[in-house]
Amino acid sequence: MTENRLAIIVLAAGQGTRMKSRLPKVLHPIAGRPLVGHVLTTASHLGAEHIEVVVRHERDRVVEVLSQSYPDAVIVDQDDIPGTGRAVQVAIDALPADFSGDVLVLSGDVPLLEAGTLQALVDAHRSAAASATVLSALLDDPSGYGRVIRDDSGTVARIVEQKDATADEAAVNEINSGVYVFRAASLRTFLTKIDQDNAQGELYLTDVIGLLREAQETVAAEIAADTAATFGVNDRVQLAEAGRVLNDRIVRRWQREGVTVVDPATTWIDDDAKLAPDVTLMPNTYIAGATVVESGAVIGPDTSLLDCEVGENAVIRRSDATLAVIGAGATVGPFAYIRPGTVLGEKGKIGTFVETKNSQIGAGSKVPHLSYIGDTTIGERVNLGAGAITANYDDIVKHRTEIGDEVHTGSHNVFVAPVRIGDGAKTGAGAVVRKDVPAGALALSVAPQRNVEGWVEKNRAGTGAAEAASRASRTEK
Repeated sequence: MTENRLAIIVLAAGQGTRMKSRLPKVLHPIAGRPLVGHVLTTASHLGAEHIEVVVRHERDRVVEVLSQSYPDAVIVDQDDIPGTGRAVQVAIDALPADFSGDVLVLSGDVPLLEAGTLQALVDAHRSAAASATVLSALLDDPSGYGRVIRDDSGTVARIVEQKDATADEAAVNEINSGVYVFRAASLRTFLTKIDQDNAQGELYLTDVIGLLREAQETVAAEIAADTAATFGVNDRVQLAEAGRVLNDRIVRRWQREGVTVVDPATTWIDDDAKLAPDVTLMPNTYIAGATVVESGAVIGPDTSLLDCEVGENAVIRRSDATLAVIGAGATVGPFAYIRPGTVLGEKGKIGTFVETKNSQIGAGSKVPHLSYIGDTTIGERVNLGAGAITANYDDIVKHRTEIGDEVHTGSHNVFVAPVRIGDGAKTGAGAVVRKDVPAGALALSVAPQRNVEGWVEKNRAGTGAAEAASRASRTEK
């Protein structure tokens, strides 16, 4: 069984200068995960005994992310000696001394590889009894990649980095993806023989391939069927391209699971999102994070959901929601802003130009339009009039508003928290509610209306309003 043992090394130590970013390259996200996260997620499906991640540039930031999301990965620190060869040297030294299986080397900036592709690579390596197997690809434009150089018999002779390639070598369109499988014993032996005699002054892992061939050991190359799978990210252009390829895969996967995606070109779905059959996604929709959408829900157009739960047959249009729960049959939008902690009950409504935050809105209750509801508990079958505001902040502390069942409020109400509105209570238009309202009571803020006759003509003489008032006065007389 020793030949079936597998260790995985993920290279994540590089600076990624072409990204021109303060964020380490491997932490740049696509589909809701950092680049290195996609690599580690794929690696986790291969049944490896050991998974190591080699880090150096912005080490603490990378480790912080890995420790939170991938705690089983072993962190290995690369020293100041540059190059992929050095990264693998320190990783091999961190493996148990008695490990004698195969070592799969992955790059933290090659996020599109799938478990099936990697398993096929490992299987081909073992079938060929090779000391090393390279995953390669055929590209129309191989610029920026190392080239796989074969001898007259078609066997891999060496790998040449572009900066070290001759004109003839640079014309080769078979590229090195940066993914390899090595027999552990061979890798240990030949890593000690590489040097920094190259244009970059680095220890290249690719030099191991040439040394193995010189020693007449078997080196194989497996050409990837899906060229996009080998796509590496070195700059922002390639980051966007990789994101698009991955999103296309995700969208197609959900379409085949019974989700209607009206316009795949403008629909984005993160890798951790979950969608039930018969969900409909309208154009310009982004399903982000760990959002879960149940059957029959219609999302969009022009809608973003981040880490939300959406119940069956809910409808969310032209709205933005984060860390919210939208109940079955509920409606949201258009133009609603749903902030964290919002829970909308079954068949409830958050309407046009409504903002909610840290609030629970009961089943069948409606906040139809032009309202702010923050730090509030609303009971069932409540209807808030247009322009409702729960004034939750006293400049020091945020307080809660409690609204009972079957409450109907007038337009343009302000509820000054902390305040409680009892079951079945009513409020008049324009009420500013500062005190608790008992169940079944009517709350009013009433000031007698006073009309000052002739005020406009006296104080705004010569204006259009004064002239109109004067004409009206003459007509009435």
